[in-house]
Amino acid sequence: MRSRDFGRTGRKVSEIGFGAWAIGASWGEVNDEEGLAALHTALDTGVTFIDTADVYGDGHSEKLIAKVVRERGGERPFIATKAGRRLPAQTVAGYTFENLSAYIDRSRTNLEMDTLDLVQLHCPPTDLYYHPEIFESLDKLKAQGKIRDYGVSVERIEEALKAIEYPGVVSVQIIFNAFRQRPIEHFFKLAQEKNVAIIARVPLASGLLSGKFTKDTQFAATDHRLFNRNGEAFDVGETFSGVPYEIGLEAVERVRPLVSGDASMAQFALRWILMFDAVTVAIPGARNPAQARSNAAAAELPPLSDDAMQEIRAIYESFIKPYVHQRW
Repeated sequence: MRSRDFGRTGRKVSEIGFGAWAIGASWGEVNDEEGLAALHTALDTGVTFIDTADVYGDGHSEKLIAKVVRERGGERPFIATKAGRRLPAQTVAGYTFENLSAYIDRSRTNLEMDTLDLVQLHCPPTDLYYHPEIFESLDKLKAQGKIRDYGVSVERIEEALKAIEYPGVVSVQIIFNAFRQRPIEHFFKLAQEKNVAIIARVPLASGLLSGKFTKDTQFAATDHRLFNRNGEAFDVGETFSGVPYEIGLEAVERVRPLVSGDASMAQFALRWILMFDAVTVAIPGARNPAQARSNAAAAELPPLSDDAMQEIRAIYESFIKPYVHQRW
């Protein structure tokens, strides 16, 4: 497993990480035994970066991570969590120092860490990025020793560009995959210039890019791929990257012939992300050891050919771009 510099923090992380949303909630039935085994397997394969949030299973994901880290001992992985979605309503006024401090204290307890490695604002309202006092609160929490660093998790390019104007923001988590390519155009270059780490989330477009779904695939009532299909619960861009399901299935069939050798389509999609030097770490989820092992193996694939990269771009331009490009 290769590592990449995590921006200007002085730390390195594995280029494939572990996204811990799926072991917390909102992806159908959660099996703790399988989730814990998936985490152990990921760490065994060389994964050193775990991403979670205080609302994934109402803290359940954070607690599972703490259990695994406690059981393993030794050097801790880099653990990133998020704060802000516990607010009953997403308003800028809710992001007070007191609220952020309380959320962070709760995560410190859940994760069994005195100082959190990284806290990310969890997709707050766009207007928040125009309120410097909120970032001053994060600076204060850092000075208190509750957090080592802070970053943001964003929905829109506009938010990412505004966030990195703040000198304390060391990372941006953003949706980036073969079906969400807009970050390439402008944001990546600026992030590299400022030495800001980029965490690529939803790297498989909620599983679309695994190539395993059909029009007849059934999703559980507790799976956001059913209950948030049209953005009923949160931003629709988090579900299938905002791509209409049937359109996504059609595009997947155009991608399938590009996958060669023993690689799975999911591994191919992850390797596509790693072709971009601006990306620090991609964070696919895994709910069992086999998925965790497969995700990590994507880092071992050889670089994709220029022809394959051009074809992925052409598929995006033809099938996907009209639905997602200007929305986020």
